[in-house]
Amino acid sequence: MRKSLFFITLLTTSLGFVNCKNDVKPSKSITKEITFKKEGELRLKNVVSDSIIKKLDIEIADDEYQTQTGLMYRHSMKDNQAMLFIFENEQPRSFYMKNTEFPLDIIYVNSKKKIVSIQKNAKPFDETSLPSNAPVLYVLEVKAGLTDLWNLQIGDRIEWNR
Repeated sequence: MRKSLFFITLLTTSLGFVNCKNDVKPSKSITKEITFKKEGELRLKNVVSDSIIKKLDIEIADDEYQTQTGLMYRHSMKDNQAMLFIFENEQPRSFYMKNTEFPLDIIYVNSKKKIVSIQKNAKPFDETSLPSNAPVLYVLEVKAGLTDLWNLQIGDRIEWNR
C-alpha cells in the first residue's frame, strides 16, 4: 500500500511539473535576419555586341569573413540582385552551398572580367564542390535559372561601380 501511495504521489508531482512548463513563454530567436545591402551596380555585357544584357544591384564580398559567409543564412534574393566576390589573386576557385537556403547560378570571372565558367542551379545546402573551369579573380552569384533566362555565355563580360 505504501508503495502504491508513493508511486501515485510521485506521478502526481511529475505531472504537476509538466503542466507548469505549459505556462513558459516560447523564447525569441536572437539571430538577426541578414538582408541585402546594395554596395554597387554591375552590368553583364555581351561579348559580341558589347550591349548590356542585364543590370544588377550588387553586394560585395571582399574580405575573408564576407567571402566565407557569402549568401549563407539568407532566405532569398531578388532577380535584380547579386553578390560579387572579389579575391586578392587569380586562381582556380570552388564554391559550395553550405547553409545557403535557395538555389544559385555561380558565375566565375577571370581578371580580365570575362566569364570563364558557370555552375548552374547549385542546390541549397549541398556541400558538393562546384569548381571553376579556369583561374578566376571574381565570382558572381545570382538566383538559379537567371543565367539561362539572360542567355549568358562564356566570354561575356562584367563591369561594375561602387
